[in-house]
Amino acid sequence: MIMYNQRMTKNPLINAICASAYIIFGVTLMHFVTLPLRNKPDTFYAPVVILFLLTLSVAVMAYLFFYQPLMLLIEGNKKDAINLFIRTTGTFAIFTLLALILLFLGL
Repeated sequence: MIMYNQRMTKNPLINAICASAYIIFGVTLMHFVTLPLRNKPDTFYAPVVILFLLTLSVAVMAYLFFYQPLMLLIEGNKKDAINLFIRTTGTFAIFTLLALILLFLGL
């Protein structure tokens, strides 16, 4: 049996909340950091920063969505791995739907 980091949760709700919190934090940070830059033209560094943020976000989301299911799969728990991934993705989809509803309601 392979031993791995037990700190990552198998709770899909916590995984989806962490992903949502990361997104909200990133958007909030980008909003306030770019406020003083609103009236300035983009430079070479704007797309560079965006690609850095994209790469970081992919890594964080991969950890939140795939790490624990991958560890379960490596241990031979294919059914549990698939179940955890689907439940985490489904929970996050519900959060995404709620965010869309709030957007369309103008909140």
